Amino acid sequence: MKLKLASIMVLFSVLGFAQTEITGTIKTVVVVKNELGYVLHRPANLKEKKPLIVFISGDGEKGTDLEKVKIHGPLKYLKTHELDAYVLAPQCKENENWNIESINELILKIQKENKIDANRIYVTGLSSGGWAAWNLALSYPDKFAAIVPISGFVDLIELESACKIANIPTRIFHGLLDDVVKVDYAISIYKELKKCNAPDVQLTIFDDAGHDSWTRVYDNPEIYDWMFKQIKTNTNK
Repeated sequence: MKLKLASIMVLFSVLGFAQTEITGTIKTVVVVKNELGYVLHRPANLKEKKPLIVFISGDGEKGTDLEKVKIHGPLKYLKTHELDAYVLAPQCKENENWNIESINELILKIQKENKIDANRIYVTGLSSGGWAAWNLALSYPDKFAAIVPISGFVDLIELESACKIANIPTRIFHGLLDDVVKVDYAISIYKELKKCNAPDVQLTIFDDAGHDSWTRVYDNPEIYDWMFKQIKTNTNK
């Protein structure tokens, strides 16, 4: 009798510490507030739809002083030249990173408020802006008619997703002597795009350039002439 009682007590003890497992689902909505300053250059003729160049600057141009986004790139070029296009330059705040979704929302706002040719939207950027240009194109591959990243870092995830933008005409520029963002990043993404049989991608490496390989690109009218010839074909996957 005592043996049976002991067995029952052991049984209750085991049951009392039995593990359980539950399953379920939860729906959440995470709202991230982000503020972007920006400069928008408008062409002389506003009656017809015009191309849009989205220029994303680097870390040196972060802050709240919008004059900084005119130091390099298309807005610098416009100080002495003309472009028959809109040029949009967002500015990232100090100590923050580029938020890709916010840049896209800004583009949508500019499209809504201006006569933008939706088939001729181009994205270009330098340094951290080059990283943002890659990410923006990969996140919204059906938006852009051409990509021009300069001295840009490339994430491993971007490399794995390269085929999503293989059909977008792309011009990559980098300095061989770049000690801030190694030229290997440009070479790696170029090779991945070629593996995807990208029909129109070119990599230019300047043998004598360090991190600033963008001045000679943006100061040359050829890059703008090339961009304006690119028209989105809606074949990007």
